[in-house]
Amino acid sequence: MKCFEIGAQAGIDSLVSAERPDPIPGPGEAVLRVRAACLNHRDLLIMSGRYGARRPASRIPLSDGIGEVVALGPAVAGRAPTGIKIGDRAICGHFVSWIDGAFSPAVFAVDVGVTLDGWLAEHIVVPAAALVPVPASLSDARAVALGAAGLTAWQAVVEVGRVKAGDLVLALGTGGVAIFALQLAKLHGARVAITSSTDAKLDFARRLGADILINYRDNPDWAAALVAASGGQGADIVVETGGLATLSQSITAAAPNGRLVMIGALAGVADQVLPNFSSVIGKNLTLRGITAGNRRMLAELVGAAAACELVPVIDRAFAFADAPAAYAHLRSGEHIGKVMIEM
Repeated sequence: MKCFEIGAQAGIDSLVSAERPDPIPGPGEAVLRVRAACLNHRDLLIMSGRYGARRPASRIPLSDGIGEVVALGPAVAGRAPTGIKIGDRAICGHFVSWIDGAFSPAVFAVDVGVTLDGWLAEHIVVPAAALVPVPASLSDARAVALGAAGLTAWQAVVEVGRVKAGDLVLALGTGGVAIFALQLAKLHGARVAITSSTDAKLDFARRLGADILINYRDNPDWAAALVAASGGQGADIVVETGGLATLSQSITAAAPNGRLVMIGALAGVADQVLPNFSSVIGKNLTLRGITAGNRRMLAELVGAAAACELVPVIDRAFAFADAPAAYAHLRSGEHIGKVMIEM
């Protein structure tokens, strides 16, 4: 099979094409013919050796994808616990051992695209128990990004945020998780505020249903702008993708009893300690870090996506051979939503 490997991890130029024998499933495993994959910000970090420990140069990257089941291991065929069968289209979360229940740090040991080979190949091997079948009503493009970015947004907004109609959800930026958060919040009847560095991206978010639009370059004190635009109340749920560099303003932007769900560190390194840390107590805030989600959450998301006709935003699709260009497009920051690679 054809694939890409992460190589020396000195940047996206380290990505190299390779060929391997087609994989054979072991006990409990499934082989999928990859139909499409999506990039996430952590894929850029992996390529530069900045996502934990350096990985073997032969590691196949990407944690988001959809494939068709073409083989099942001998312990799975005919009695897969998820009802998966040959010919099904399926996706999975990248923490493939996290089937249900509470998070455990042990899930990091079996992480697709990091500790296990990922989706940037013609075939992928995953535990069959991790797979979620994709209904015929969901196209590849509608399902391909649900397993990582979509699942992260689902946990942030639905599981941890406990979103309800009338809430105000604040999403930082217009990347994959933020756009999914916007869409999921609107499906639940919530209002959405979103920040971006460009008016063009904000206009796109408005067309998706965003109610409050803040250009953080024009309004460096974007938290104050959010509070003013919400009538002094603030956001009930903050999908915090910026990290320490934005956390102080997110605390300011949060409403009393708000939930701040911390996901990443896209805004870089903070230049000061949190001057308003006491507001966490004063406003009775909940700060919660999350890492994607489990299979049960993903199955619920797939069901919701099919029932509510959720259409994820795919900024641009690249051919498999053009995977390096897909990485470069993600790195440019010009995208809105997801960058996809089609087989």
